Amino acid sequence: MKFKMSRQLKIDLVGYSFILPNIIGVLLFTLFPMIFSLIISFTDWDYTQGIGNWNFVGFQNFIDMWKDEWFTSSLFNTIVFAVTVVPLTVFLALVLAVVIDKYCFAKLPMRLAFFMPYISNVVAVAIVWVMMYSPWGPFTQMVKFFGVENPPQWLGDPKWALAAIILMTIWSGVGYANMIYTSAIQGLPKDVYEAADIDGANEVTKFFRLTVPFLSPTTFFLIITTFVTSFQVFAPIQIMTRGGPGTSTNVLVYYIYTSAFTFYKMGYASAMSWILFIILFIITMVQWRGQKKWVSY
Repeated sequence: MKFKMSRQLKIDLVGYSFILPNIIGVLLFTLFPMIFSLIISFTDWDYTQGIGNWNFVGFQNFIDMWKDEWFTSSLFNTIVFAVTVVPLTVFLALVLAVVIDKYCFAKLPMRLAFFMPYISNVVAVAIVWVMMYSPWGPFTQMVKFFGVENPPQWLGDPKWALAAIILMTIWSGVGYANMIYTSAIQGLPKDVYEAADIDGANEVTKFFRLTVPFLSPTTFFLIITTFVTSFQVFAPIQIMTRGGPGTSTNVLVYYIYTSAFTFYKMGYASAMSWILFIILFIITMVQWRGQKKWVSY
């Protein structure tokens, strides 16, 4: 007896065949690695000994990390980095988007100029900024111009190294947020702004009373994405400071990397990765609920 497929089943199979590569990719490169990392987070596995040569230690990795000064320092630096980069990047991008849209003549070149650092190679950008922070670079020369005889060493100074990387991150990321805001601004209701002009509202009032509330969904999206990206910062740290001097720029993802591939403590690194995942999940949920209340209000 021959099996005859219905027309709807054929349509469904064709649709599933198109998304099958994506499903396989998610399973192989996301879901299975996440399950595997969760399993080994309860072990003391040294991956140089081969798969299977591990001892289950229960929650010991999750307990020990809070006694680890390197972990607590990297977590603190990550939080400082995120809470500084996110609001400054989003605010500057919003102001730039509004100013370019209203007052700039060559809008497209200006937007592209701000967007170029975001799409540039992160290694090249980091190396350029290392040169800019050098003793003969523009930052040091500018400080000397204003009369400071002994300018800071920037990336070599524990007090300034993290701030220097934060500045570079804001500069390279503001263009992306600016483009997102620009797209959202194009869809704002013009009649509302015309009514505000008739009522005598100035530009500052329209910005805070109209533009900011209208763009709140876009702001929420940028806060979430920028926050997640900030907590996962790695390349600038690896290229510019390698976590130094001392632990001043040692962030969580970089410490996870060094624990796994320098000290070969894969179980401990996986445990820290899950702590990072939980932190980001909680932050996202809190911001999501806050956004729903904000919009309903």
